[in-house]
Amino acid sequence: MPRPTEGSVIRVPVISAILLSGLTALTGSSQPQAFAQPICGLSLLLALDVSSSVDTEEFALQTGGLAGALRDPQVRQAIRETGGIQATALEWSGRYQQVTITPWVLLSTDADILAFAGRIEAHERVFENFPTALGYALGHASTRLRNAPLQCARAVIDVSGDGVNNEGFGPDLAYRNFDFSNVTVNGLVIQGADPDPVSYYQSEVAYGPGAFVIVAAEFEDYETAMKQKLLREIYGASLARNN
Repeated sequence: MPRPTEGSVIRVPVISAILLSGLTALTGSSQPQAFAQPICGLSLLLALDVSSSVDTEEFALQTGGLAGALRDPQVRQAIRETGGIQATALEWSGRYQQVTITPWVLLSTDADILAFAGRIEAHERVFENFPTALGYALGHASTRLRNAPLQCARAVIDVSGDGVNNEGFGPDLAYRNFDFSNVTVNGLVIQGADPDPVSYYQSEVAYGPGAFVIVAAEFEDYETAMKQKLLREIYGASLARNN
């Protein structure tokens, strides 16, 4: 299967605003928070790293940062403008340590989005002392996408992490043995570990049409990075420029 066709790396937190070009026209939602409509624009699976390298404070910065990014007015506007997205979130670490944070839900109104963000922020971590099994996490994410309530126009796995795969099969085998047809995998990497997770996410994790990697210098930058990442994913733009 092909590697990313438009891979790129963006570093944060020096971002003041985001202007996005190439807005993709997506199907509107007539029934908020109900899976009655025949199609949606985007299925988005958010996968958060809870491996042993992530301490309690860093985990809170992930969940709080993701919730904060979802609550941001620009992100909420993007979701509303594109007619709504189907989203879910999970924590991942070892081979069999994938836990649902919140099940699939259709987000099309501010109330939907804020409730989703609140569930993520309130989530209590289940696993703490397991290694980084990225291939298993990606395989699990692929299965979750195939079992989603709606068949959407695009499917994106948004995987965050601070390290390279160190248990079980890696991303390459996951991409060869699970169904990733028409799926894009984007990375949000917290840099600083050795081996370098940034180059690893660029070469091994980013996958599919328009795939990209965003780099946060530290966990404190997670919310800013996630906001940028969500805007690109929701609008479906291959390029974004900062103002």
